[in-house]
Amino acid sequence: MRWKARLIKHHHTDRIAVEFERDAELIRRIKLLDDARWNPQKKYWHLPDTAENRERFKLIPKQDTEPSAEGQEHLVKFGRWLSAKRYSASTIDTYKQALRVFLVYYRKKEVGALTNADVLDFNNDYILKKNLSASYQNQVTNAIKLYFRTVLDTQIETDKIDRPKKPKTLPNVLSKEEVKNILEAHYNIKHKTMLCLIYSCGLRRSELLHLKPEDIDSQRNVVLIRQSKGRKDRITPLSAKVLDLLRQYYIAYRPQTWLFEGQRSGEQYSEQSLQRVLKLALEKAKVTKPVTLHWLRHSYATHLLESGTDLRYIQELLGHSSSRTTEIYTHVSMKSLQQIKSPFDDL
Repeated sequence: MRWKARLIKHHHTDRIAVEFERDAELIRRIKLLDDARWNPQKKYWHLPDTAENRERFKLIPKQDTEPSAEGQEHLVKFGRWLSAKRYSASTIDTYKQALRVFLVYYRKKEVGALTNADVLDFNNDYILKKNLSASYQNQVTNAIKLYFRTVLDTQIETDKIDRPKKPKTLPNVLSKEEVKNILEAHYNIKHKTMLCLIYSCGLRRSELLHLKPEDIDSQRNVVLIRQSKGRKDRITPLSAKVLDLLRQYYIAYRPQTWLFEGQRSGEQYSEQSLQRVLKLALEKAKVTKPVTLHWLRHSYATHLLESGTDLRYIQELLGHSSSRTTEIYTHVSMKSLQQIKSPFDDL
């Protein structure tokens, strides 16, 4: 186990403290959890004390955390199958942990005897009873469907397992004026260039940090994004203004391995440092909204749509596998909304 978790009190509130040695992947994953905070004095992350987080960090009795010997063999087999299919290490870990929860719940039953009724009971008597989130339920359901469809011949009919309905939320979008204020807040050329590149190319945080100097094609004015989400390569147009910033930055810093490096040459810039860059920009720009780096990506897509860019091109630029993912930006675009006249104005 790469981390240790324990229950704590933080400002008279029940929390879970998670400690681990510096690990960029673990830091990335814990930041995705709701209300995850870093305590710089005590050097640990802490999260709300919820049933889901207790499950996630195994803060339940030991005898309830391990599947049967048979179940453990199936987890090993699942991991080997995922590795052979070239899934990323983080995806493999996520799928295995999700399947483990299901196998732990039925640790007293033979895996080959499990049925669709058991899956239904698990969702009702475990997921819903513990008030775990729909996204967590979806994660476990995906793992169950993938494993029993591809690895094991059992009584479970995966095609008849339904995923939970996802809550429909809209992406957070900034106005062009807000984006401009944030991007112009930094005088440091490195910090300014990173934020400008995220917005101007619609990059994910990890995509920016994994860029290498050779990924910037100044002749064709494009950025090559290698092996991003879903192990896909894609290219995105490079703004002439951002290219000028990149040239200034390159002359000043001369990066070696990564386009943006930490304090030591060849060391990848950390996600935590990038978060601080954004936080400082928000303070300087006097933006009080809880902006994250992903808001810049959402804003890029929405602003493209409002300027008349075809949705199919936006899908390609963002690297979305499904057009339905990209279509969500039509719900936050102001271009069509502003043309609608309220009947109140005619009263």
